[in-house]
Amino acid sequence: MTPPTNPKILALFDVDGTLTIPRGEITPAMLTFMKSLSTKITVGIVGGSDLPKQEEQLGSGVVDLFPYNFSQNGLVAYKDGELMEMQTISKFLGEDNLKRIVNWVMKYLAEVDIPVKRGTFIEFRSGMLNISPIGRNCSREERNDYEKVDLERNIRKNMVEAMKKEFADLNLTYSIGGQISFDVFPTGWDKTYCLKFLKEEDFDEIHFFGDKTFEGGNDYEIFTSDRTIGHTVTSPEDTMEQCTKLFMS
Repeated sequence: MTPPTNPKILALFDVDGTLTIPRGEITPAMLTFMKSLSTKITVGIVGGSDLPKQEEQLGSGVVDLFPYNFSQNGLVAYKDGELMEMQTISKFLGEDNLKRIVNWVMKYLAEVDIPVKRGTFIEFRSGMLNISPIGRNCSREERNDYEKVDLERNIRKNMVEAMKKEFADLNLTYSIGGQISFDVFPTGWDKTYCLKFLKEEDFDEIHFFGDKTFEGGNDYEIFTSDRTIGHTVTSPEDTMEQCTKLFMS
């Protein structure tokens, strides 16, 4: 990769809502703009999705496109097309602790009385566990019905509180989202995780561009980090406009 004009200025970009429309593919115009931007400053991608999903949105070979590429918030980290680190929740917690969580969850859910139970109560993902009291195999109608019960009885909320007490020693974060499940992952495995790969002496400025920068949004932690200059964007077009003013005028 040819070094940019200002290599000590780094801009990190979220994917959904920042470089693409949510779950969409990057447009040719946006891709051309990003390539042009990378001749001016150092560019990096930091997304919450896994690398295959990133490649669907940004194109195959995305790890070779810009100097830094972080998928799953940096659990999979590339620099100049070379893999730096691949972290997983099983490697981080260890199999004994992972079994401890899984066994506890299965016992707890066996005692939860809800109208319907289906399958896949624990989904193992490389960076987290997704836990669903009804089971992820439920139908759309069953999902909607469960959500009403959950809101009335705080099933997920109560389970999270119980897990916080049971696994206080593991320093885990719990995130309730959607209708039927919640995520469990090590504290600090948000987008700020990627900053560990960026040495302070290598950059004068680290900018971050994202759309979900509000508290509770998945860009919030890196947006408010002491190490970054945060920029809220509303669309890929807004990203283009803000970057043009900042770096290309």
